Amino acid sequence: MNEYLQSIMNRDPAAKSKLSIILTYPGVKAVLFHRIAHFFFTARFDLIARIISQTSRFFTGIEIHPGAKIGKNLFIDHGMGVVIGETSEIGDNVTIYHAVTLGGSSPSIDSERQRNEKRHPTIGDHVVIGSGAQIIGPVTVGKNARIAANAVVVKDVPKSAT
Repeated sequence: MNEYLQSIMNRDPAAKSKLSIILTYPGVKAVLFHRIAHFFFTARFDLIARIISQTSRFFTGIEIHPGAKIGKNLFIDHGMGVVIGETSEIGDNVTIYHAVTLGGSSPSIDSERQRNEKRHPTIGDHVVIGSGAQIIGPVTVGKNARIAANAVVVKDVPKSAT
């Protein structure tokens, strides 16, 4: 937990103390709730997982599907309106600003097949995603990439690209 809080202090000049981060940053609460919901989702307690994630959404304005895979030190800054879909995968030390969507595409009509296929983005380590960006479908954003505010991404982004 200390490493996580320090990673936020390193990325956010407005962070004054670890206590203020814990008490006032909705992104921290959303990630904590997600860890709990993901545990239940992995254990196949889907309803409990969804109840936890929707409770988190109510309190934080950030919706993270319990099936999403999130690496260490995800920082969701000013998180209102962030949506992270079920098959999203997020690497380590990623920063996401408000109103970002990691959304799915539904190319298949067969709902059973749709449940088992990758429909959401994969985000590499050390990526920064600007406010309002929409990353849609099973695209990959490479390590150290920067996604501009309000960008719409529907194709893979190479590593270290802006």
